[in-house]
Amino acid sequence: MELNSKKLERTSQIVYYSISIILCLFLILLSNKIIDDLDTATGIPQMESFENKTILINLEKKVDALNFNIENLNTKQSSIEKTIATAKLNANNEKESFDNWVKTRKTLGSPDKDQEVIERAEQLDQFYLIEKNWRTQLEFRQAENDILQKDKQALQKLIAKEKEITEKKYNNAFKQYELKVFLIRLLFVGPILGLGIFFFIRFRKYKFWPLYFGFILFSFYAFFFGLVPYLPSYGGYVRYAVGIILSGGLGYYAIKSIRTYLEQKKAELQISTQERAKNVQTEVAEKALENHFCPSCGKDFIIKKWEFPLKNMENEAYKLITDFCRHCGLELFSKCKNCGNKNFAHLPFCSSCGAKPTE
Repeated sequence: MELNSKKLERTSQIVYYSISIILCLFLILLSNKIIDDLDTATGIPQMESFENKTILINLEKKVDALNFNIENLNTKQSSIEKTIATAKLNANNEKESFDNWVKTRKTLGSPDKDQEVIERAEQLDQFYLIEKNWRTQLEFRQAENDILQKDKQALQKLIAKEKEITEKKYNNAFKQYELKVFLIRLLFVGPILGLGIFFFIRFRKYKFWPLYFGFILFSFYAFFFGLVPYLPSYGGYVRYAVGIILSGGLGYYAIKSIRTYLEQKKAELQISTQERAKNVQTEVAEKALENHFCPSCGKDFIIKKWEFPLKNMENEAYKLITDFCRHCGLELFSKCKNCGNKNFAHLPFCSSCGAKPTE
């Protein structure tokens, strides 16, 4: 198992993250189902429930009656316009006939012929008079139609005003509905978010951390995607405010943890190298050897070629690796007491003979 520790560690990380993501996914699906059911706890307001139906029905009946009268007037106007067109056509034809008749007269002086001219002119005037009378009726109908149109516009303004009042009431009711939905969701999501933050702070180094991490991811999703977007008016403020608070809190916690760690490392360096060597864990030693850094102070233990005199070297590779850390004095490499092979001092067995350093 020691020989496959790197592969096992990578595989473990993949399994851990897979567990966290799968758990988070199923928690999200379950929460979406629960949240959808919670929304049914309060009914969505409908626009029709806020209408004053009695007033609207009466106004619409009056509008229908006016539309009926306006339609009748339009029919009559159309008929009168056709009659006027016919009268005008007849008058034009009569005038054309009269003009032709006057031009073809052979004599104009005889009294009987002059009387006939007068009669034909009077007959032509009758055609113009008929057309004028019909135009007078058309103007009267048009005036009556204008009055009905004004009455209709007044009624439509009343209907629009009534609908505006209805819409205002509906908007107020819908805002109250959104607030109720938010409060119901907050009662469900708030404890989840608080529990997720608690898990992050308390169980980050727990052996079942992947399960807690999955719940933490779910808690953030539940807040930022399951709660706030249903408040379009001020949901963004809530989201950003909580984001700022979380960023500030987690940032403060991270900075404090890092400073505490640095102070601990500084205090550790004041302890003797023998005591520090006893506290080096095998896992830390493996990573230190792999990345060639001191397991106590974290500094690189490989000396660059330009830092070391290269004259009379028997083995250049070993000469570039120091047995003790140049920065904190911790012993890094030591010879096996059984075979004399040089090993990393903080690993449990010799790489040549398999004996323990203490044997």
